[in-house]
Amino acid sequence: MNIGIFTDTYHPDVSGVVTSIDMLSDELKKRGHNVYIFTISNPSITKKRPGVFRLPSMAFIFYKSRRVGLFYSNRAAKGVKRLKLDIIHTQSEFSLGIFGTIMSKQLGIPLIHTYHTLWKDYVHYISKNKFKKTTDDIVKILSRNFCNACNAVIAPSKKTYDILYEYGVKSPIKIIPTGINLDRFSEDKYSKNDLMALKEILGIKKDDPVMLFVGRIDKEKSIDIALRQMPEIIKKIPNVKFLIVGDGQATDDLKELTSELEIEKSVIFTGVQPWEKIGMFYRLGDVFVSCSITETQGLTLIEAMASDVPIIARYDRNIDGIIQNNKNGRIFKYENELSETIIEVLTDKKLAKSYAKNARRTVEIFSSEEFGKNIENLYNEILESHKKIRKRGYNFRKKFKSFSIRTPRSGA
Repeated sequence: MNIGIFTDTYHPDVSGVVTSIDMLSDELKKRGHNVYIFTISNPSITKKRPGVFRLPSMAFIFYKSRRVGLFYSNRAAKGVKRLKLDIIHTQSEFSLGIFGTIMSKQLGIPLIHTYHTLWKDYVHYISKNKFKKTTDDIVKILSRNFCNACNAVIAPSKKTYDILYEYGVKSPIKIIPTGINLDRFSEDKYSKNDLMALKEILGIKKDDPVMLFVGRIDKEKSIDIALRQMPEIIKKIPNVKFLIVGDGQATDDLKELTSELEIEKSVIFTGVQPWEKIGMFYRLGDVFVSCSITETQGLTLIEAMASDVPIIARYDRNIDGIIQNNKNGRIFKYENELSETIIEVLTDKKLAKSYAKNARRTVEIFSSEEFGKNIENLYNEILESHKKIRKRGYNFRKKFKSFSIRTPRSGA
């Protein structure tokens, strides 16, 4: 089948959404499908990717590192029509998501949507934490209306499913966790010499225990919680290093906090790293720390688990069924629990190894192959249903045309 993926977030951005789209595209192509990606333009993109079409865009006024595209373009619409798409899969509720919705109506083809982001946790970029009740209500209404215009909605986790249900979404909701390429994170992918060389570049000594975070560095990731625990951790483990891989709007604030806490020598900001090398950075970690409670799934947790790195995660509904406390990782609820938990995992090698081993077993169900198969099955199910509805509509129109009301002649 010919599949159109419409997204506001794509390369050069580095995020779970981009990873999910690439994974889906690769798996669908392996299964013999044609995949076309429609996204926004970006000044830093100089090389075209086959099958990727970019619409004009501009920087988002409230969040300069993000861009927004056109809701509709006649030229792009003509290009979409020439591809003879069978199904459209949107990955955003905004510009390209709206464009995808319009095209599905014009072409009369099914529309599937993946709800990646809990926008109620991001409106602070616009409202500056004012009128929270109003902005939450707006997010709820917009999300509900968008999802109800779709033939089906994909929720990456039970948490997302529950929230969409609470919003009043009536379209069928299917829970399909995003998968990952497990081989990319396997131990035999990277030699010990390469890992030691990377450590040397970063200023990490051979025996330095490494706390790790990988992802966007934004306020909602709550990295500051882990940083504030560092002085206590350093008291017990003086040579500990906190490796923060990624970039975002909160980077400068976190660097300032690091300076205030006088822990600069123990914290390393790497900036954004190439996706093809990200597996190496995971392999440097002795424990992965996640303090965010705004994730729809938490793809970096799964990547860390696939990399044999023990997880310490702040409790949120998205980790239900993924992190099992004291079995394949540790869960904390309160900030004052974090430092003690990190110290325990970093100093008890046997315990850490047990968590890592169980975590690797857990993530087997999150393979990219399983992800692609589940999405393909949903596409086929929706297409079959759509054909039946259209056929019934055609039969109805046919019968309606053959049926006429005879008006009696005057005087009859």
